[in-house]
Amino acid sequence: MKESIFWLIDGHEFIGRVSLRHELNEELLKLGGHVGYEIRPTKRRKGYGKRILEFALKEAKKINLDKVLVTCDAYNIASKKIIEHNGGMMENQLFSDVDSVSKLRYWIDLN
Repeated sequence: MKESIFWLIDGHEFIGRVSLRHELNEELLKLGGHVGYEIRPTKRRKGYGKRILEFALKEAKKINLDKVLVTCDAYNIASKKIIEHNGGMMENQLFSDVDSVSKLRYWIDLN
């Protein structure tokens, strides 16, 4: 499976990273999605999450994806807001036996 990984850096300081999966297997379709991102704890609540997801969506469009699946843990309110800010429409909530946590599944239309 092809995946692109990008780092967000300010000067020499690592802020976060985003991975863009070019296609989904069965597991990613259920719980993982096209995009995975994280911002280092000391840089959270500064808008970097919104920006890194926005960047990933632009990259997804470049590889001709029409819509992107993004998931987050149900308890992760910050990530939920980031996804919704970027146009995410929640499809459903599933329970992950692997993580023992509920996951929210969002689709973002890139057209």
